[in-house]
Amino acid sequence: MHVSGLNHFTIRCRQEQLPALLDFYTRLLQLTPGARPVMPFDGYWLYAEGQPLVHLAAFAEERPASNTGPLDHISFRAHGLRQTHDFLAQQGIEFQEAPVEGWPLHQIFLHDPQGLKVELTFDTREEAQRA
Repeated sequence: MHVSGLNHFTIRCRQEQLPALLDFYTRLLQLTPGARPVMPFDGYWLYAEGQPLVHLAAFAEERPASNTGPLDHISFRAHGLRQTHDFLAQQGIEFQEAPVEGWPLHQIFLHDPQGLKVELTFDTREEAQRA
């Protein structure tokens, strides 16, 4: 596995908090709302120079509280999907995979020792070229 940079971070909020967060990140930080896969919750992907850096996710209020506050997870750009999958399995690390339908993305989610959700984001086009 090879991590080459930060991909994005996701901020969890309630539906009524979404407009204020969107205003903050677009008006003050001048990020631009852009394309986002279909997901079972409202939100936005906010871009800078073509890269979605901040994901806003309006989850239902009944979602369990997290020890990370409004930070839902951080994502790293990663390479070597098959090797990563095999390595995590060999190490006995629990993880979940989530291919993103209609997008060239494959995600692996795991948790660090503090309980923070970590996403490894793989570009499936790059992975196919490496195979």
